Amino acid sequence: MKDEEDNIIPEDDNLEHQDQPQKEEGFEDIHLSTGHHFYENNENPEDTITKVTGMYKDWFLDYASYVILERAVPAIEDGFKPVQRRIMHSMKELDDGRYNKVANIIGHTMQYHPHGDASIGDAMVNIGQKDLLIDCQGNWGNILTGDGAAAPRYIEARISKFGHDVLFSPKVTQWQLSYDGRKNEPIHLPVKFPLLLAQGGEGIAVGLSTKVLPHNFIELIDASIKILKGKPFTLFPDFPTAGIADVSNYNDGMRGSRVRVRARIAPLDKNTLVITQIPFSTDTTKLIDSILKANEKGKIKIKKIEDNTAAEVEILIHLQPGTSPDKMIDALYAFTDCELSIAPLGCVIENCNKPLFIGVSDILKISTNRTLNILKRELEIQLDELEGKWHFANLEKIFIREEMYIDFKLYSDRDSLYNYMYDRFEPFKTILIREIEDDDLQRLTQIPMIRITRFDSDKADDAIAKLEAEIEQVKYHLDHLIDYAVDYFTNLKDKYGKGRERLTELRNFDNIQATKVVLRNQKFYVNREEGFVGMGLKKDEYVGECSDIDDIIVFLRDGKMMVTKIDDKKFIGKDIIHVAVFDKNDKRTIYNMMYRDGKNGSTFIKRFNVSGVTRDKFYDLTQEKSGSMVSYFSANPNGEAEVVTILLRQVGSVKKLKWDVDFSEIAIKGRASRGNTVTKHPIKKIELKEKGISTLRPRKVWFDDTVQRLNVDGRGELLGEFKPNDRLLIINQSGKLKTIIPELSTHFEEDMIVLEKWNPNKPISCIYFDGEKERYFVKRFLIENENKEEIFITEHEKSQLEIVATDWRPVAEVVFAKVKGVQKENQVVDLEQFIAVKGIKALGNQLTADKIKQINMLDPLPYEEVLEEPEIPINDATDEGNDIQDFNIELDDDGQITLSLE
Repeated sequence: MKDEEDNIIPEDDNLEHQDQPQKEEGFEDIHLSTGHHFYENNENPEDTITKVTGMYKDWFLDYASYVILERAVPAIEDGFKPVQRRIMHSMKELDDGRYNKVANIIGHTMQYHPHGDASIGDAMVNIGQKDLLIDCQGNWGNILTGDGAAAPRYIEARISKFGHDVLFSPKVTQWQLSYDGRKNEPIHLPVKFPLLLAQGGEGIAVGLSTKVLPHNFIELIDASIKILKGKPFTLFPDFPTAGIADVSNYNDGMRGSRVRVRARIAPLDKNTLVITQIPFSTDTTKLIDSILKANEKGKIKIKKIEDNTAAEVEILIHLQPGTSPDKMIDALYAFTDCELSIAPLGCVIENCNKPLFIGVSDILKISTNRTLNILKRELEIQLDELEGKWHFANLEKIFIREEMYIDFKLYSDRDSLYNYMYDRFEPFKTILIREIEDDDLQRLTQIPMIRITRFDSDKADDAIAKLEAEIEQVKYHLDHLIDYAVDYFTNLKDKYGKGRERLTELRNFDNIQATKVVLRNQKFYVNREEGFVGMGLKKDEYVGECSDIDDIIVFLRDGKMMVTKIDDKKFIGKDIIHVAVFDKNDKRTIYNMMYRDGKNGSTFIKRFNVSGVTRDKFYDLTQEKSGSMVSYFSANPNGEAEVVTILLRQVGSVKKLKWDVDFSEIAIKGRASRGNTVTKHPIKKIELKEKGISTLRPRKVWFDDTVQRLNVDGRGELLGEFKPNDRLLIINQSGKLKTIIPELSTHFEEDMIVLEKWNPNKPISCIYFDGEKERYFVKRFLIENENKEEIFITEHEKSQLEIVATDWRPVAEVVFAKVKGVQKENQVVDLEQFIAVKGIKALGNQLTADKIKQINMLDPLPYEEVLEEPEIPINDATDEGNDIQDFNIELDDDGQITLSLE
């Protein structure tokens, strides 16, 4: 066989004779199958093993350490991984102010980086796409679409101006030999900026990983200045793809923290949604794929999707007719990559030899302190150089003024000449800042004679004075180092901060329940007699639409109830009386029920809602006596209370066999309540006499400005109490308005300026600028079509809404501009008196012909609104302890009804 250099293992009849690594205590022998075969006695080549205990102990740990320290994890000192640091160092060596082919830069970097050109090229493209350190030319790919960069031979690069300012300072850089010992490379670059936090970084090593999110350029500088001044600061990520982020669980980017990121989605029209920004860590291709996949699985239903992304993201989602845009937006967040959760993990390399888990605040503090030390070291070097120049300038001046050069011919050797010069300089030592050295004397002896003959003492004094001023300036900076560092960061912000404002909007997200927004594209059925429910019972009674993640609630004739997960076919129990999709947070669905207590017991009446149940557990709505049975049952989604007729059996001397019962007179309690007694006698039949209206109080609705959503939990501003037909009024700065039913899934546009309960009788007043006539107009109008979004200002491109008011008697103040030095007094306008109520499309009355500086809203005039007659308080589904109308209905032997409190 070939020798080991040819990658073939020598033959041996007995492996026991070969040297084997000693097994260390605590390590087990590990047998791995390899491409080479060791034969034992040449008997069974198929049963071949290799013991790699030593390999595992040494090689694996060496490999793991190498990957952690030299490949995947950035250093905290400069924020670079080794390959990134070597790329920037190579670019500096090649820098001549012109662009270099990326292929050339890659080749040059291979002198320092012991890996292939592909890894270097990928790392360089990654740096270039962050638009901070590299000035790119050519097709460098697109982080929005996921398109890759062109081949390295087609694209070019050079160090950006920002990169030159913050990355390099050779005099303070520490150097080491490259991997082959032929070159010197920096251990760390003297980066004077929190680069790791600005660019972000991630990597997967052996046994650990890192994911530092990018932060805003300007905010990082501001935070660094606060650190220098000893002030508190906070940091939150800012992503190049923009979008919206919820950083409530960011926790300084430590292990276990979370950031939720969302695409920016808005309705383009009633049948189209547009995505204009995407979440960080994805691209338009992946995002569209996730939407199509959700559509295929039936989670959402769309007609088609268009990708018009170029320099900016534009994805159009065309909806099926009748689809709610607001509900679809929530569904996109729930079932697609339009919302993602990112887990930051601050892991960096410290002192070149160990990983450190750290938060972004500590990373910034370390970076700021390192910048301070680098600036101090640069000033110290600068001071030393200036003092060296000052020292030699004074030596030169004394040397020429004292004409020491004339006696040079008297000294034949260097030592005697230097002794002569030391003696001549002895009287001047007190004015120098350091001792004279042989190197100083050597430089003096090498001054050309023509320079000596042309020496100008006045110019020399001026040069020395200039050096002294520079020295004092540097000393001042060293004495006021914090102020100097603050000025340095401020200059960076002024020079490079323009156009680097925050892209990602920070907002707290509402929690979207998948069951509420999932497309119900399945149908489910019931076999009431046999007790089966499911999506596969297509030959049985159709119940309604559902999704495959829904729960259903089932009521049985014997008074039992269960909530269970929908399935193709599931047995619940015989004699099902009601089944529906279940919403655990729905407290407005009220169940009206009468039941017989036991086989021959009294009949009771009760009203209740259902929430907070355990799945697949039976709940008994009766008093759990054998033979109990439900006599009457109805489910009412808005708390309706019907009137029913009770028909008794002819028993004994009972005379009155028929009377009406109104469910609205029964208090709503919990499902476990016994209820009120209807009768002790057997009931023949219960008939529906009259359908009821809602007995629930109007629902209070709040608007939470933090998440820009409606809620019924008391968060934010109370908008009012809403009955089923009440609507919200929404007015936008663009001059659009609409009224909507207050659904909790509603999304609101960013330019919304009015959100309130709509009163159809109250006029809307506005002052707007008409772009065509270039005049201000006043109008008052009522909404004519409550189901249509309308524009109430003219549609000229320069038209804009100035003020809008929903008060009964609004008042505005007009401030006029000064014309030719004349200032007209402000005008107060009572809008109710200024113009009558007209149609929404009316132009309105011109406010004034004079030039206006600004218009202010004043407090409205008093107005006494005529209110509706107060309603009698009615039951609330949440007031389970309200016993105001909780009484027994008794029928005596003479057929008389007796009412008594329980």
